[in-house]
Amino acid sequence: MIPISDESPKGYIPFVNYGLIIINIVAFIYQPGSSEALSAFFNTYGLVPSKLTENPGNPMVYLNIFSSMFLHADLMHLAGNLLYLWIFGDNIEYLIGHARYLIFYLIVGIAAAMAQIAGFPGTDVPMVGASGAISGVLGAYLLKFPRNRVSLLFFFFFIIRVIHVPALIVLSFWFIFQIYNGILFSGEAGVAWYAHIGGFVAGFLVIKLFEHYPKY
Repeated sequence: MIPISDESPKGYIPFVNYGLIIINIVAFIYQPGSSEALSAFFNTYGLVPSKLTENPGNPMVYLNIFSSMFLHADLMHLAGNLLYLWIFGDNIEYLIGHARYLIFYLIVGIAAAMAQIAGFPGTDVPMVGASGAISGVLGAYLLKFPRNRVSLLFFFFFIIRVIHVPALIVLSFWFIFQIYNGILFSGEAGVAWYAHIGGFVAGFLVIKLFEHYPKY
């Protein structure tokens, strides 16, 4: 099942959310093309947990927490993350306002990175992708818009249907899936499951501090 839309605020332009999407796309376009160069690029600008735990005094490592949020391993990685950001981010920006949304996004992204580092403090595998911060957006959405209907593209062999499911169900199952995989692959640092879990929990808890209803 793939989410394709939700109940979004009418007449509202979430330009910060659009800006985040554009930055991710531009960053992806400018990433090196060859696998060897891309690996070196990720080691330089991605978040490598061992660099932080072994040399916490290096300021570049902390800058990598932010740069890693806008890098992606491949086109599918980018498309999957930005689909979720496109669908769910506008509601959170509407809820708390443009500037607060940007701050919120960065804070939950940092929380996600810290969760991944806590889970794999000694790994040399770079963490890249917007999924940690986007997980924070999903956590906030679950708390604030649980009854919103999310449209899902449902596949079953040759049957394709669009079904409408409350966000409470969609995002709860999404979170359970992250926990399941975090436990199942607890000894591997491939997909950043811990970042997904940490970002989601941070978004769920922190959103109340940012809550603000715009007058328009």
